[in-house]
Amino acid sequence: MQYRFLGNTNIKVSRLCFGSLTISPLQANFSYEKGAELIKYAYDKGINFIDTAEIYNNYGHIRKALEKIKRKDLVIATKSYSYSKETAKSSLNKALKELNTDYIDIFLLHEQESEHTIRGHYEAIEYFMKCKEKGIIKAIGISTHNIKGVKAFNKYDELDIVHPIINKSSIGIQDGNKEEMIKEINKAYRNNKGIYAMKPLGGGHLIKEVEKSFNYVKNIDTINSIAIGMQSKLEINANISLINEGYIPERIKEKISKKKRKLHIADWCQGCGKCVNACTHGGIKIINNKAVAVLENCVFCGYCGRICPEFCIKVI
Repeated sequence: MQYRFLGNTNIKVSRLCFGSLTISPLQANFSYEKGAELIKYAYDKGINFIDTAEIYNNYGHIRKALEKIKRKDLVIATKSYSYSKETAKSSLNKALKELNTDYIDIFLLHEQESEHTIRGHYEAIEYFMKCKEKGIIKAIGISTHNIKGVKAFNKYDELDIVHPIINKSSIGIQDGNKEEMIKEINKAYRNNKGIYAMKPLGGGHLIKEVEKSFNYVKNIDTINSIAIGMQSKLEINANISLINEGYIPERIKEKISKKKRKLHIADWCQGCGKCVNACTHGGIKIINNKAVAVLENCVFCGYCGRICPEFCIKVI
């Protein structure tokens, strides 16, 4: 496993980051024990970096894993929608308590869209900055699905790390394309900022082109680490092979191909109906102002997720 520092921070991470949304109640809903077992397995394979968020509600899984991993050996990045001193304090205290730790390596403002949203959340940033001075937080930054989010991030010297969406098909980039996103990512890199990417497989929609898709992001040398969701030891092995070798061995690929996929629609769906219009198979419909999968018709092509403005539809 290769390791890189996140920008000019002193935080050294594996090039592969364990994306923990997939084990959370929002997706697989693993028990603490099962989730911790996977985290420990990934750690033993060289993955020392895990990404979570307050909304994932999976701090308990990581806390359980820390019973068998030394705290200083695991880099934890979390995120919240904090916008004020009070909400920031509450989110930080929740993370510290539920993870049973006295510090957080990386604390990000979740899904920042532009300079307007960063300004609107700046009171929270100021609080996190003070916590950073005290050593309670090691680095701060933002996660974003927007090019404007990274562009705004680049204007703030006090922010250390950005977590942007990027993939070869521009899936989930809400205000442009991959070339425009890479331009801003490269600028962040030149400014000595830490960068770890999300959604290299477009939330599961590029799974049929897994090697080509993953390698596209891997070969963007300005990206320090790549967060990807993992739900089994087999998937961990496959992703480690991707980051180390650029391909998945046929025996692993064959086993993974047998996994039964499903369409996951997050609770924050607004029921706009764009997914219904995009599906030519009748695989999704709107019921009570929410998108619902029609499993007997769904072919898991991912077209619905590609145009979802809220990025709440995923193939898992």
